[in-house]
Amino acid sequence: MSEIQELTAKVIKFRDQRDWKQFHNPKDLALSLVLEATEVLEHFQWKNGEEIEKHIKQGKKEISEEVADVLSYLLILCHELGIDLKKALEQKLKENNKKYPVAKAKGNHTKYNKL
Repeated sequence: MSEIQELTAKVIKFRDQRDWKQFHNPKDLALSLVLEATEVLEHFQWKNGEEIEKHIKQGKKEISEEVADVLSYLLILCHELGIDLKKALEQKLKENNKKYPVAKAKGNHTKYNKL
């Protein structure tokens, strides 16, 4: 069993013990994923570079909790949709490798269709 599968099993077990599957339709899972991601972003809102560095050191526990929430909803969403997250990521990396060849994209933030 891969680490992703192990994490998914733990999250699903936690969810199922609480009878929360009834609330986990794809729309609400996707919405929850976005909401949790904005909670990550909130840690950096209105802060300059120096303030961000300080906040990362002081707020790492809180930031990590929000990141864990994002991962949790992503794992549940993938589980419910039958998406193999590892395979999906590997496929996306292959596609991005074609879109963003090192020779053109290295050190460049330009979108692939403008390279």
